Amino acid sequence: MENNIKIKAYYTLPEDAVLIRQSVFVEEQGFKEEFDSVDHDAVHLVLYNDGVPAATCRFFKDSKESGTYIIGRIAVIKAYRGQDFGSLILEKAGQFIKKAGGKKICLHSQKRVKDFYEKQGYHMYGKEDLDEGCPHIWMCKGI
Repeated sequence: MENNIKIKAYYTLPEDAVLIRQSVFVEEQGFKEEFDSVDHDAVHLVLYNDGVPAATCRFFKDSKESGTYIIGRIAVIKAYRGQDFGSLILEKAGQFIKKAGGKKICLHSQKRVKDFYEKQGYHMYGKEDLDEGCPHIWMCKGI
């Protein structure tokens, strides 16, 4: 991979993350309630490929379980899929979380992409549920 990749952390929701999430979750997948109050408290990562925003995610402390962080809103622009950008941004989020003292990472995966997260070491738990009519499953891993 000869790309010039940089991942930047933001402590407020950056416009580049908004554009990626708007493109992937709202325009492509039809979600209507993409942005929420968690965006104000989360750390946002944006992966840039040659200066162009290509992927994003956010993470925050789980208020219910000590040492647990939740990663969410993981999105890769369609033109950049298949280049491991999702794996790279998840790995970077994991590094931030570990440095902050996190012991476990959970995420609420769309069921159709659970295999991707299993390859990253996540395991399903709990029951399948619906988010805006889309099947999701909780997944976690220790770090």
